[in-house]
Amino acid sequence: MEMLLPFALVIGVMWLMTSRNRKMQRQAADFRANLEVGQEVMTGSGLYGTIVAVDGDTITLESTPGNQSRWIRAAIAKLVPPAEELVDDDVDGTAGATAVADTSLTTGDDAHRAVQDYGTAPRVDRIDVPDDLSTLDDRRRPGDAPEPR
Repeated sequence: MEMLLPFALVIGVMWLMTSRNRKMQRQAADFRANLEVGQEVMTGSGLYGTIVAVDGDTITLESTPGNQSRWIRAAIAKLVPPAEELVDDDVDGTAGATAVADTSLTTGDDAHRAVQDYGTAPRVDRIDVPDDLSTLDDRRRPGDAPEPR
């Protein structure tokens, strides 16, 4: 009887783990079965596109206008949520929608917040790239590999 309880616990944990996996597989299969023309999706390799044709197990995506590619249904990873629409504030007579970001945030958490708040990274006027090669020592040290001939 003492051996039965640990054995039952192990079986219970295994059943819970497999039931979660089955549920996720069922959801993925339902998602792929309900793909329709006009939906914006992302493939497993990261290509974004709009579904322009569904023919059995083949999905045709248009990533840019006029650029179509065919994908197997299982390669479609997720549905892309619709992008937020920009508001056209034509108060001052300039046409077009504009988004303004605060460019004073430039480092660490502030930059991350700027991306979350405005959807774009803060503008950086100058990027300093250190010249690491100037700090290297050209002298050979004991134990270094011999130079190739």
